[in-house]
Amino acid sequence: MITLALSKGRILKQTLPLLEEIGITLKDDPFTSRKLIFETNRDDLQCVIIRATDVPTYVQFGAADVGIVGKDGLLEHGGEGLCELLDLQYSKCRLMTAVRVEDADRPRTQKSLRVATKYVKSAKKYYQAQGIQAEIIKLYGAMELAPLVGLADEIVDLVETGSTLKANNLVAKEVVAHSSCRLIANAASMRVHHAAIAELSDNLASAIETE
Repeated sequence: MITLALSKGRILKQTLPLLEEIGITLKDDPFTSRKLIFETNRDDLQCVIIRATDVPTYVQFGAADVGIVGKDGLLEHGGEGLCELLDLQYSKCRLMTAVRVEDADRPRTQKSLRVATKYVKSAKKYYQAQGIQAEIIKLYGAMELAPLVGLADEIVDLVETGSTLKANNLVAKEVVAHSSCRLIANAASMRVHHAAIAELSDNLASAIETE
């Protein structure tokens, strides 16, 4: 038996049809059921559905053998104890800096920049690489509000269409990282369940190629 960790929300809605393409279905509807562990139509596979930010941790410590998570979450986690097996090529977006529209063409002059984000590790790494001293303020939501009320000079957040930024008088500026969903595996599970995990990865890769 192997356990597959799936990310809640928008990613789950995109993941389930892909799993169905390779013959894997959940016995209960994850959008209405209160279960946390889901049996599938296969005796050798079960799924857990958790927050996207927790997927790499569950896989790292072996609570799940494999997982599907955005690259942004993988970068923030750090990837310790994980094997990245496959780019699933959906849920594509960019992790970007963003500022108020009126500040878009203004050069950075502050000795210390205040940046609001939930992607603390990725933001720190990015600004350090740019030679910019940045004070990172961790937020869990409503990132776009931070520059509007003076909490931060910039934000670092995921951008798909940019419509939310535009609605809040913000504009995306620089790409921090590109993101899409990835299939990851626990390093130890790769040895113990190599055949089963390789089969899952190969089947997903074939399904992606035919789309």
